[in-house]
Amino acid sequence: MNYNTSLFAQILQLLPRTEFARLVKRTGVERHSKGFASWDQAVAMLFCQLAQAKSLREISHGLAVSCGKLTHLGLKKAPPKSTLSYANAHRSEELFARLFHTMVVRCQSVSPGKKRKFRFKNPLYSLDGSVIDLCLSLFPWADFRPTKGAVKLHLLLDHDGYFPSFAVVGPYRSSSEVAVAKSLNLPKGSIVAIDRGYCNYSLYYHWDQAGIFFVTLQKENVPCRVIEERRVPQRGGIKVDQIIELSSRRGQTGCPTRLRRIVKWDEVQQRELVFLTNHLTFGATTIAAIYKDRWEIELFFKVLKQHLRIKTFVGTSANALKIQIWTALLAILMIKYLQFQSQCPLTLCLLIALLHWNLFSYRELWAWLANPLVVPIDQPPSQLALAI
Repeated sequence: MNYNTSLFAQILQLLPRTEFARLVKRTGVERHSKGFASWDQAVAMLFCQLAQAKSLREISHGLAVSCGKLTHLGLKKAPPKSTLSYANAHRSEELFARLFHTMVVRCQSVSPGKKRKFRFKNPLYSLDGSVIDLCLSLFPWADFRPTKGAVKLHLLLDHDGYFPSFAVVGPYRSSSEVAVAKSLNLPKGSIVAIDRGYCNYSLYYHWDQAGIFFVTLQKENVPCRVIEERRVPQRGGIKVDQIIELSSRRGQTGCPTRLRRIVKWDEVQQRELVFLTNHLTFGATTIAAIYKDRWEIELFFKVLKQHLRIKTFVGTSANALKIQIWTALLAILMIKYLQFQSQCPLTLCLLIALLHWNLFSYRELWAWLANPLVVPIDQPPSQLALAI
């Protein structure tokens, strides 16, 4: 049976217009606008992500040929490409950053946290950054190398549902991993899985004093003093479980606290993995499993880059680029919310692809999510229609 609005219009209802208007007023992005509303800009950029439009022309024409379906989206007409380009370049990306954080709160309220693979109740996160390559001649403000430009997306992935809960976008040279990590406001008792790129003794001590646990890979040749040797489990490939102190002057100054060193034999890669953590009570196999689950953030970056528009951009200014990245994160949060609420059995990348092909289909959203591959059976025509 057909529905009275498109799937795209029903997805946009996840952004309440009253909340959106409040954020517009708070950020002041429409202070000097002349008719082009921020809602029109948001709808156009979300269409860019979900429809995988490659240019401003595709966004404008793609909305224009939607056969009168723009009213349900809250638009009067498709935005001209010049108007959208000017808005992306001059309206602050702060509005979309706040929309992202608003959607994070909604996802946290419905995320299936109890279904996580670990038994402990501590919040578990992964922190990592991904480089987005740019053409230096088109993006001269994002200089990375003499002939190459780049920006970096720092992301905190919440493992209670595997969705992003914090993000920072900036030029590669001006975005420090340690500075971003120290700026996080994590709840006490949280566990953060990080790679070697965040190796910083002052960061370790900062988290330890704040009651935050970390799990990372130890760099090679780190001077340390063994305080205690612990028994290792018979299964799980654990070879060493030690309580240590950093013995170098830099280590004693930056992190004057006891840490835990765990050595595990990886059968797949046929090598030893040395973990470093400040959590002294979990089992050694649990610590190894926490770091293994950090791979989920790598998979998330892969989905983000392959199925949404953050590798090719419709604007060359820093503000336009950030708006496009924020709307990509916003779009993926909206899809994750739909997954949580509907218990959709499809993977995230497949669901994004199916939405791309059915954005303007007139179907009831939740019925479609229950089984997107089923073709709806139309109701038979009435007796009056048959007589005519």
